[in-house]
Amino acid sequence: MKKIGCLNSELSYVLSKLGHFDTITLGDCGLPVPQGVQRIDLAVTYGVPSFEDVFKVIDTEAKFQKITIASESKDKNFEFYSKMKEWAQRENVEFVEVPHDTFKALTSKSVAVVRTGACLPYSNIILESNVSF
Repeated sequence: MKKIGCLNSELSYVLSKLGHFDTITLGDCGLPVPQGVQRIDLAVTYGVPSFEDVFKVIDTEAKFQKITIASESKDKNFEFYSKMKEWAQRENVEFVEVPHDTFKALTSKSVAVVRTGACLPYSNIILESNVSF
């Protein structure tokens, strides 16, 4: 058994296989998962696990160069939007805003969609992998 890091075998496997420019989507419990994209459903009940807890684990396991977020989150979920923007600035990650419909279309290019228990509007991001050297 692993001692540290991501203990979910599906998520750990997907994160270990990410190559440069691959994307992974992290979303709330309502985000649709496109047909053909791997679904990693971590949601147990509303709020469990939290988006923040899952994001922290993913952030420690992989390096990213871009975050894409729905532009609607700026008005509908400003606290979430602000946290993601601050993270991007701190980590020197490109921050991209797109309309929610465009965001949902982009999820079809992700290697996986990770579903959390988050239940706040527009609590979804797409992370683009970087190299760690």
